[in-house]
Amino acid sequence: MPEILAPVLDGLLIGLVYGLAAIGLTLIFGVMDVVNLAHGAVIALGMFAVYFLFESGIHPYLGLVIVAAIGLAFGVFVYLIAVRPIIDGPPLMTLLATFSVSMVIIGVGTALWSTSPYNVDFPVKTLNLFGYTVTSARLVAALAAVLVTAFLYTFLYRTTLGKAVRAVANNREAAELMGIPSQQILALAFGIGTALAMLSGALIATLFPFTILSGGIYELKSFVASVLGGLGNPTGALFGGVILGLIEGAVAPFIKVSWTNVIEFVIFVLILLFFPTGLFGGRR
Repeated sequence: MPEILAPVLDGLLIGLVYGLAAIGLTLIFGVMDVVNLAHGAVIALGMFAVYFLFESGIHPYLGLVIVAAIGLAFGVFVYLIAVRPIIDGPPLMTLLATFSVSMVIIGVGTALWSTSPYNVDFPVKTLNLFGYTVTSARLVAALAAVLVTAFLYTFLYRTTLGKAVRAVANNREAAELMGIPSQQILALAFGIGTALAMLSGALIATLFPFTILSGGIYELKSFVASVLGGLGNPTGALFGGVILGLIEGAVAPFIKVSWTNVIEFVIFVLILLFFPTGLFGGRR
């Protein structure tokens, strides 16, 4: 049993980071019904952002604030350029637009940084948690994910601007009749979702080596976590990420790592079949 609990604890910690990535994806979908196929490429941008900040002498954890600000501005820019002109068009148009953004990011990133692996090499300590050894990087990444999620919850439910975001998500036309500038709110929501994706990428970069293509697998994990928790449900997305991490940790001692993704996507299909709105219910 102790041999199982150690990887499960690791899975719980990384699952919180998966949850943060999934929140960025599901927030955009919940507010504007846009499936953001640039999510993985944006996660990779967060990885490189924290890497270059670290190379400039800024500690990775201090760089998270800068990464979040860059992500917010970049998300607003992408919304205005690629999403806003077709926001009311067929869903296929927004899929193609965000996919195009993804291809541009990956193409430029490959030209600039190749596909060789990078690593944020900073001192990491080992800590004893409930009798099990964990690295300080995993613990800090998990705590950062929880704090960012708590901040987002406070923003959405305790501030006027956050309530405007929720109003636009529930009924854009009614929100406009109440004087809420929906286009500005949509741009803000897309920016926040992008910032969360870049933050999750920055946290992942403190744990594992990465390339410009690394965001793809985390985009898929974000989709699985979002479906587990219910598309459009940010709190459910966090728990979906935790469930995903726990599954990875629980099966790690028994099967090859290459089979982990297979199990995750089998669960993904089963959830779609038996719980179409997710375990915690999606956005109505």
